[in-house]
Amino acid sequence: MSERLKPGDTAPAFTLPDADGNDVSLADHKGRKVIVYFYPAALTPGCTKQACDFTDNLGLLTDAGYDVIGVSPDKPEKLAKFREKENLKVTLVGDPAKETLEAYGAFGEKKLYGKTVTGVIRSTVVVDEDGKVEHAFYNVKATGHVAKIIKDLKI
Repeated sequence: MSERLKPGDTAPAFTLPDADGNDVSLADHKGRKVIVYFYPAALTPGCTKQACDFTDNLGLLTDAGYDVIGVSPDKPEKLAKFREKENLKVTLVGDPAKETLEAYGAFGEKKLYGKTVTGVIRSTVVVDEDGKVEHAFYNVKATGHVAKIIKDLKI
């Protein structure tokens, strides 16, 4: 299982394809704070709720200096369907190789309906302007998580 990040750690660099197949890098956001959230699968109820919550609060987060990037193991085609179906405004990127998910500690063993399985651990990492981890939240709930982040970040 991959190591979980802690505040002060350097956020692992990544370049992943977005819903349109264009590369998105963490480095593209240098000088801005970035909320990188990891979710198991596009077009599923919990992940849809979370992505819609981020979209609904995107203006507030952007005005406060935060960019938002959602990462899942999905391919760009599925991300595009997800974006169109739910009218999402957040940047969605795919990590089918799960390298970025693992680098961020967002892939490994977790409990699902009482069983231990290996998969995506719903997580959010807030990266500061200099590429350092400001906050790292693991095993978060899909519902209410965005409101909690806004409260924790005092936005």
